[in-house]
This record gives sequence, C-alpha cells and structure tokens, in this order.
Amino acid sequence: MRQNNNISEFVLLGFSQDPGVQKALFVMFLLTHLVTVVGNLLIVVTIIASPSLGSPMYFFLACLSFIDAAYSTTIPPKLIVDLLCDKKTISFPGCMGQLFIDHFFGSAEVFLLVVMTCDRYVAICKPLHYLTIMNRQVCFLLLVVAMIGGFVHSAFQIVVYSLPFCGPNVIDHFGCDMYPLLKVACTDTYFIGLTVVVNSGAICMVIFTLLLISCGVILNSLKTYSQEKRHKALSTCSSRITVVALFFVPCIFVYVRPVSNFPTDKFMTVSYTIITHMLSPLIYTLRN
Repeated sequence: MRQNNNISEFVLLGFSQDPGVQKALFVMFLLTHLVTVVGNLLIVVTIIASPSLGSPMYFFLACLSFIDAAYSTTIPPKLIVDLLCDKKTISFPGCMGQLFIDHFFGSAEVFLLVVMTCDRYVAICKPLHYLTIMNRQVCFLLLVVAMIGGFVHSAFQIVVYSLPFCGPNVIDHFGCDMYPLLKVACTDTYFIGLTVVVNSGAICMVIFTLLLISCGVILNSLKTYSQEKRHKALSTCSSRITVVALFFVPCIFVYVRPVSNFPTDKFMTVSYTIITHMLSPLIYTLRN
C-alpha cells in the first residue's frame, strides 16, 4: 500500500514547449507509429497465411513482429496525443501501467532475440538436425520462456508503486520510466537505483555480449564451409548485429549507470522504444 503519497498524476515535460516543434514531432511520430504497427502486423499476417513460411525462423519472426507491434502501443500513442496538448499529464495508475507494460514487452523481445540467435545457430551449425531439435514443442516452449522472463523482469518495476511521491510531480521525460520516477520520489532512491542497474543494466550488458559472442561462434564454425554458406551466415549475423546494436546500445547508455537524467536520455529512449521496433522486422525480412 502506498504511503505519504498525495500525487494523483504526473506532468510530462516532453521534448519541447515550442508549438512549431511539437507539430513537426507529431507528424514524425505519427507516421513512424503507423508504419511500425501496420508493417509488423503485415509481417505477422503474411507468415501465418503462407504455408511455405512455416519454419521455426519465421515463427519467431512473426512473434518478434507481434511483440514490436504491441510494444509500440505502450508509450508512442500517449506521446503523440501529448504533442497536441498544452498540458501533458498521466495518472498515477496509468504511469505504473505504462512502466510495467513497456518493460514487459521490451524484456520479452530481448529474450526472444536470444532465442532467435539460438535458432540460427542450430540452423547453420547443425543443419541436418535442425528440424529435429527445433520442433514445434521446443519453439513454443522457448517462446513461453521468453514471455515469462519478460514478466519477471517487469514485475520488479512495481517497486516504484510503494515509493512516496509528495511533490513536485513534474517528470522531465515523455513517458514513465524508472530513473525519471526515482528522481521525483520523496525518499532516498540510491539502493533502488543500484537494483535497477543490476536488473535492467545487467540484462542489457549480459545479453548484448552473449549475442555478439554467438555470432562470432557461428562465423568461426564455418571456416571449412563453402563461400556461399559463409556469405549466408554473415548475412544472418549482420542483420542480428544491426538489430542488437539499435536496441541494446541505447539501453546500456540509459540503464548502466546510477540514478541520473541526461538531456540525451529522451532521444536514446526514442531509439529503443520507437525506431528499433519499426526497423528490426524490416531488417530481418529484407535479408530474407
């Protein structure tokens, strides 16, 4: 139960108070949001409707696209609406809900990227056993594990709910996230800030490193293969490295540090909450 809390809503400062800048950002983010949702859902529908795209790789790609589409409905719609409003506010329950859902889909995607890398490792390094290892039951199990991992990670964010917020209620951001909320809490948040680094920061660093190592292992295992297979493996790894860099580098910048807010945090957040989810399925599908 929340105690010593007289705040029912938060005021979001957003990007700029200039009406001209806000209108330009509204158009840009609206178009980006539409492209993200329509593009990702189109990929999902295409894979489901095409019997020839029934391999595990396309199953995971459809799941990734669905998560990207769902993720894009957490922060961007509120951001787009706020760009047309003079006063940008979000209720306390709405803020907590946005925080939980954002971290749920974000971390679920992180774990799914690990699963997709494992799938590509088996396909490239053990092609004769691929369909046996990556059967339907295993694919669904790996998907469930990724979703459970996302839920466990996002459940930690509820710790913010018990913090006292007694004013001011102004958040220098366009959405609710851990560090901006910890900055306005009426208590010492140093320890919680360290747990955020251990939770979100460690996940970003460890998985980012594992994904890079996995690509290196895949490429190293193909020394005796033909040039065509090496080129195919390089194409696979390059697409994954591109997506991983777009997602993880901004996340590492934001979360692998003590509680603090930098002006660049907003743009970094845009990168891994908006831009990456528009580009990642496009990068995968163009490669295929």
